[in-house]
Amino acid sequence: MTITLGIIADTHIPDRMPRLHAGVLPAFRRAGVRAILHAGDVCVPRVLRELETVAPVFAVQGNRDWISLRHLPASLILEFDGVKIGLAHGHGGLRRYLLEKLHNSLYGLKEEKYVDYMLSFFPGVDVIVFGHVHRIVNQRLGGKLVFDPGSACYAEDIEKGPTVGLLNIYEQGQVDAEVVYLNIASVGF
Repeated sequence: MTITLGIIADTHIPDRMPRLHAGVLPAFRRAGVRAILHAGDVCVPRVLRELETVAPVFAVQGNRDWISLRHLPASLILEFDGVKIGLAHGHGGLRRYLLEKLHNSLYGLKEEKYVDYMLSFFPGVDVIVFGHVHRIVNQRLGGKLVFDPGSACYAEDIEKGPTVGLLNIYEQGQVDAEVVYLNIASVGF
């Protein structure tokens, strides 16, 4: 039996968007997700409560969550049907975040640096889920699936809209991830 997990990151509510995109909850409901993993920058607790109307939520703290969601862990290791999933935002704490901010302003954002950091941070997992860079990453590296669903408030592709993800866990521990473009999903694919 396949287990599907909803993956979301960088909702930034209300600092960048007033509410969740209208396509988020329906996309997760249609997929029949067993749980939702939020990779940080939630910003306010009501976002987690809204997501919990669909499925149980596991969330980690992002660099925008230090005030109202400081109780969230920096990272989690979860296990579903024998598949270990490392969940983190990707900013690596305040000191690393500030150094990366300086580096990115001088040289531009390089998502590979965040992927490498996540790989070193979670050596013993099968899947790594992260956020922070607001860019889609869906690749296999070092025997692991590394997945950033992109941002649930920003769009890499304006026409397709912001994004969330689905992580599918199949029998025998096989996994894959897919990106859901919310402007397309909200009109029924």
